[in-house]
Amino acid sequence: MSWRVANACAERKFGSATRKQIIMFLADKASDDGSGIWCSKGTIQRHTELGETTVKRTIRDFLKEGILVETGARGCKNGFTVVYRIDLARIEALELTAEPEIETGATVDPVQTGPGTGATVAGVPGPPRPPNHPKTIHKPPTRERVADEEAERVLAAYPPDRVRGKAECLGRIRDILDARTEVEDLLQAVKAYATESAGFTRSKVCFSDNWFKSGRWRAYVEDIAKGREETKAKEAEMLAGLANWVTEKHPLCRHITPGQIDALLAAELVTQAQIQAAGLRP
Repeated sequence: MSWRVANACAERKFGSATRKQIIMFLADKASDDGSGIWCSKGTIQRHTELGETTVKRTIRDFLKEGILVETGARGCKNGFTVVYRIDLARIEALELTAEPEIETGATVDPVQTGPGTGATVAGVPGPPRPPNHPKTIHKPPTRERVADEEAERVLAAYPPDRVRGKAECLGRIRDILDARTEVEDLLQAVKAYATESAGFTRSKVCFSDNWFKSGRWRAYVEDIAKGREETKAKEAEMLAGLANWVTEKHPLCRHITPGQIDALLAAELVTQAQIQAAGLRP
């Protein structure tokens, strides 16, 4: 996590709320020089809650504009993930979000913009700069605090009548997340178990400390990953069929939606010229 990169991106305009949201998520994963962003498009989509097509299109645009640079790839359970670097020089060349400060010269009684330090009637220094002052630098949250918040969120989803050994549970959840398990996947695993065991008698339930310690969460996480891959495979199969309609100018092309057209283009299954030739866009 780099607050230097995050602050640089936060202070620039990227043209839309969607682009800003994605670049801020990537900046959160970067080192201070903008490098080392190891994050799949699926992960970006899940955490930003944006459409997969939107994420792919935006990443492609950032690459074309030089805002992002591909620096390599790293293996993962699904094959490999592209490693990106944010080009800080490109970022600093973008328009600032803040309005420029206008120098108007001194007045008879100039307004004090910095922290109040002048003595009052009682000899007490003036009030410090307020927290919402634009020049106030807030201390960024540490990774430990973020991890604690994520662990608390996961444990909060566990059936409250079965939570036992909270401190131990939180420690085990942090270890699970540190081992590259996505927090949203673990959260969904806890919710799935809670739903599945809702009707269990007390003698059949598993208390939280044992559930995390014994690794019972793994089967749920694996099912979630398997379901996600099956969904992707079905989507890929559907897009392949739509691509065939487009290339063959099939009469059923008229049923292809604008969103599906964007998905086809993002996946590079067809070209803009083929889309137009099929009569889908003027």
